[in-house]
Order: sequence, then structure tokens, then C-alpha cells
Amino acid sequence: MSADFCKNAQERPEPVKAEVKGNIPSWLQGTLLRNGPGIFSVGETSYEHWFDGMSLMNSFTFKNGEMTHRSRFLRSDTYKANMEAERIVVSEMGTMAYPDPSKNFIFKAITLLNHTIPDFTDNGASNFIRYGSDYFATSETNYIRKIDPVTLESQEKVDYTKYLPVNMVTSHPHYDKEGNTYNIGTTIAEKGKTKYVLFKVPAVPQKGKSKDALALKSVETICSLPCRSLLTPSYCHSFGLTDNYIIFIEQPFKLDILKMATAYMRGVNWASCLKFCPEENTLIHLIDRKTGKSTEIKYYTGAMVVYHHVNAFEDDGHVIIDVIAYNDTSLYEMFYVRNLKDNTGVKDTGYSTPSYRRFVLPILSDKGVAVGQNLVKLKYTTASAVKEKEGKLVCQAEVLCDGLELPRINYDVNGKRHRFVYGNCVEESAVAKQVAKFDTETKNMVYWSEENCLPSEAVFIPRPNGESEDDGVVLVAVVNRNPGQSSFMLILDAKTFKEVARANVNGELHKDVHGVFIPHERDLYKKNPSH
Repeated sequence: MSADFCKNAQERPEPVKAEVKGNIPSWLQGTLLRNGPGIFSVGETSYEHWFDGMSLMNSFTFKNGEMTHRSRFLRSDTYKANMEAERIVVSEMGTMAYPDPSKNFIFKAITLLNHTIPDFTDNGASNFIRYGSDYFATSETNYIRKIDPVTLESQEKVDYTKYLPVNMVTSHPHYDKEGNTYNIGTTIAEKGKTKYVLFKVPAVPQKGKSKDALALKSVETICSLPCRSLLTPSYCHSFGLTDNYIIFIEQPFKLDILKMATAYMRGVNWASCLKFCPEENTLIHLIDRKTGKSTEIKYYTGAMVVYHHVNAFEDDGHVIIDVIAYNDTSLYEMFYVRNLKDNTGVKDTGYSTPSYRRFVLPILSDKGVAVGQNLVKLKYTTASAVKEKEGKLVCQAEVLCDGLELPRINYDVNGKRHRFVYGNCVEESAVAKQVAKFDTETKNMVYWSEENCLPSEAVFIPRPNGESEDDGVVLVAVVNRNPGQSSFMLILDAKTFKEVARANVNGELHKDVHGVFIPHERDLYKKNPSH
């Protein structure tokens, strides 16, 4: 698998019509953008971690029952510098780039200084974000790169720090019905303080600002939360959003800032400065969207690692949070190139299976409630929130299923109670060979798989004026490793999870990470894409 996963891709910037087998629904009109690493070696140098590879963007455009495909490398400053030097010269999270031995002392000293106070990469190879009507390739640093969603051409580089004091920002924002974007960033030691910043980017520019102005210029800070420990902020990849609340999980998976400052000098990568502290608990913050204030009650649970939220919703005085959680950090370790073996990372290599966990946070005051009492009153879940002392509840999750990752829902019900979740099956391996539809009520799961095929994230697209939550299709980019066969875009009926069509791409696809669907002929200021 290492050879498959870490082979440099070829870009195909001109659109090519796919060969369609079956029938793509006529109502499916739009473009699915996918992002992920596509270049893993430059000259004699190679990345050590799969997530570090330079971004390859793919677009799959659906129109009138046909599909066209194109791909382009993100022309980031990282890409340009590496290509010009014909070696990797910009460090990534899992790979430190050291100067060519022939470089002089001054050059090496400058390189050391740049790593002591890191100027992060702009290699946005994780996802796409929409701010206003613009789309950006993103990872989790303070840099994003605007792209043309039609041609995939790279445009201007944007630095969050010009608008917000954040050094890292999640690649999983949320969008409300008005098209506003919500996100969370981490501020590292600004004026001696390390904090988390929750912010909103309005869909429509503020009065006095041009419609063509960068939407981030109108950014609004909702609130700032101090880190529990000044020099070790928690890693955050995603968060939850309901009508009234923002949910942020401060987990004992932390970035050690002091170790990070000396990592280059010590000859280790920045990822080694991430540490999991299993002896510590997890703090779940519930923040009022209107006031920006945290609830008086504090919610705790045991140590866990969360990358992806599924959804969150409110019900009868409770906030319900669904997440995919791990007991350790072995998922990241699995994607070091040295660990990507032909056995596709099965459990004997140390990979721990994720579990789909449902937490329930009672909102009502705990005054007058006895210590040791469970405050959860909902009948459809076994999750509990037990009073430990005044203002502190200890939460235990209900495990809905095991082995599901990259969860996607019908985003029209984001923040509302959902029933169906679409995801990748990773019970036996960190690399999925199946996609599944999970019913949170019946706990039933139905699957799609094909021999020697690796599916990407399963993205639900609702049918216009659909009659039910699962009325639509699920799009899955599939890497086909069968000799002589094309990779393809799979279109599944979301209700039955049966194949309705596949569009064979005349060329290779590569394993990717996340993506976004942009409906055609839609006013982007008023409507939101599936995130």
C-alpha cells in the first residue's frame, strides 16, 4: 500500500468527460471538490508522513446526467519553493526539511530561526472552506489559499493573523442557513496568553465594504476561551454547532509549545510535540452563540481523542453531541509512510478502532440535585451526566457503533436531530475498504465495497425538495487498484445504499481527505454547501 499511497500524482487541469455506467440522476447538478496529498517526493527528498504531501485538488462536475473530471496541484508558496529547489525545503507537521548540506552558515541560521518561531506551511491539503462567496484550500495552519472552484486555479494566499490572532484554525467549519461561516482557531502565547478563538465570518460583507472584498475582513469574534494549560493547548480538528450553542471539546491531546520551539534543533518533527495525556480528563465547553459565554455547568469525561464531530442537537433541556472518538493517538501514527504497509494498517500494527460516541449535556441548573444523580432525562439514550459536585457533571457516552470514520450527514439537518450517518468502515484498518450507512435509531448498518477498491469520504447530496432525511445520493470517489480498470466516482442511492451509477475517470485517482459539494445555480450568499 505504501507504493500506492505515496506515488506522486499527475495533474489533469483540463476537464475530461467520464464514461458513465448506469444513470446519474438528472437533478444532481453541481461540483464535488476533493482535496488531499498528491506529491510525496521532490528530487531526492521524500515526506515522512502521508498527510504532509503537497495538495492535489480534484473536481467532479455533474450536469445533465454527465460528469467531467479535472485535477490540479495547489500552487502554494510551499509548492513553488519545493519545486524551485528541486527538494523539500518547507517543513510540514510530520516532516522537517533541512537545508542542502552545501548551503552556507547564514542560510542555515535563518532556517533555524524560522523553525524556532514557526512560519507554517500554506500547503492546504486537508479540505476546502467557504468564506463569503470564496473558496479556499486549507489545512490547519494560519494560511489558506483562495482557489477558483471551476478551474481549480490557485489565487491569493490569505493569512488569518491579519484579521484574527490565530496560529492554527480547524479545517471543518460550520455554515448556518444564511451562509455565515463559523470556525475555531488557537492563539499561541499572544501577550503571554494561549487561548481558543471562536469566530464568525458573515456571508454578506459589512456596510461600507465592497462585495468583492475578502469576507474575512468582516470577521466577528464570538468569544475567546483560555487554555487549561498555558503552554499546551489542545488539538482541535472540528467542533459542534446547534441553534443556540457551540460545542468545543478541550481534549488531553495537546501541542507542547516549548518542545515545538526546539524541535528543529533537536532533529525531530513538530508532530512529535503533540502529546496524549491519558491520565487527564476531557473538558466539553458549551458556549451560548448569542452571548459568547460558557454555561455555568462544566462537563467532563474521560481521556479521549476526537478528530471528527458527527453532529450536535438540542432536545428537551439537553445538548446531544455525537463524535468519533479514539482511546489513543495511533490513527496519526498509522499514516507515517514507514507504517503504510501492504497489510493496510491492520490492528496488529497498533491501530485502535474508533467508536461512535453520543454524549448528553443537561443544560438546566444542577442546584438542588444530589451528588451522584444522573441529570439526563432522555429515554432514547443510555448516555449519562452524573453530578460530581456543584457545577460539575461527569459524562459517560453511549457507544452507538464501532469502526466508523469520516462521518457525513445530510447537512440540511446539521444542528438538528439526525438519524442517518454515512462514513468509512475502519474497524480492521485505518484505511477503509468499505463505506457504510448507519441508522442511529435501529443501529443497523448497510455497506458498499468492491474488491481492490479504496473508497473516499462518503458525501450525502440531498435531492431538491426531498421527502425524507435520506432522500438523495451519496458520492464516493473510489481508487480502483484492479489492473487495467479505471478509478471512478460512485453514485449510491442514499435510501437503499445501492449503486445507481458510476463514472469512470480516464486516469488515476488518489486517496484524498475531505471535500465540499457546490450546487450549481445557487446563490452562495443565501445557500450553503455540504461542508
